[in-house]
Amino acid sequence: MDSQLPSRILVISDTHGVNLASGHRESVDLIIHCGDFTQESNLDEFKQAISLLKSLVAPLRLVIAGNHDFTLDTPVFAQKLIEANLQPPHKDKAVKQAYGDFGEARSLLDAQRDAGIIFLDEGTHEIKLSNGALLRIYASPYIPSKAGSWGFCYDPTEGHDWKIGKDIDIVITHGPPKGILDYKHNKQRVGCSDLFGAIAKARPLMHCFGHIHEAWGAKKVTWQDTECSDLPSHFTDMDNDNSELIESLVTLRPGKFDSPAGKKLKEEKLRKLVQTGYCYTAPTLQRGMHTLFVNAAIEGAETETQQSPWLVELDLSRNQENDNNMNASETTETTM
Repeated sequence: MDSQLPSRILVISDTHGVNLASGHRESVDLIIHCGDFTQESNLDEFKQAISLLKSLVAPLRLVIAGNHDFTLDTPVFAQKLIEANLQPPHKDKAVKQAYGDFGEARSLLDAQRDAGIIFLDEGTHEIKLSNGALLRIYASPYIPSKAGSWGFCYDPTEGHDWKIGKDIDIVITHGPPKGILDYKHNKQRVGCSDLFGAIAKARPLMHCFGHIHEAWGAKKVTWQDTECSDLPSHFTDMDNDNSELIESLVTLRPGKFDSPAGKKLKEEKLRKLVQTGYCYTAPTLQRGMHTLFVNAAIEGAETETQQSPWLVELDLSRNQENDNNMNASETTETTM
């Protein structure tokens, strides 16, 4: 029996309280949402996000928090109330109605488990897909930021402990690693260097994220055929000559330096992409040599239109222990 199973994964992020313009309805094996499913973190937005996830056809949907989902980060939620001179939710009727009490948004998500929606805390999780594949996933909502008013932020000068093992298949974070799909409009890279170092050492099959809307895209990275450097970076540890940018906003949207023919090709490519409803990739990946990076931020930067979800096909390991019971989708968390 073949130990690898082709698995279709729909990756989205940064929906910010709105539905997908693409109206994607194809069946997939797994859906991943990389956080910021709300804009203001109120209960109505969480309910809308749950409705969106249920509308997508898959037996299992994995979600993590983003910085906009701050009511899931109770200390930040409490601090926001203090700064606004408001009472705790249970003492303020308007706050409780809009945002719920401490822990209420989390309970709302946890209650969706029977519907196949699994909220992942930071850490390593073992996932058994209904198609028979077995996944080891590392998830984390944390991003480097000194703006403490948002959820799940850490001081970039202090760093963060990314406990990503070498047996991880997919890493799900809200923010990008430094050097890969992390350019802001001002051409400044804002990804996390510690996260890049952890990914460069673990070399998972896929790392998906969002947060930086204008850096939407996917890139297949080939790693250097050496041990990870002492101070890993996108300059030293990636084989850039053999890495491939699969798609980005630059490859899709006409620019001022494009020729008329080049602009026409991009316009046609974008038209077909909108018609399809997603951007598709099925890269050939060799474990330890390649990693597919996907920035799946749906919300366009500034006034731009909504960006497409990513439909990724990966060859995943078969769950050998449960070949005779391939109908259950479940998740268990392992402490690292």
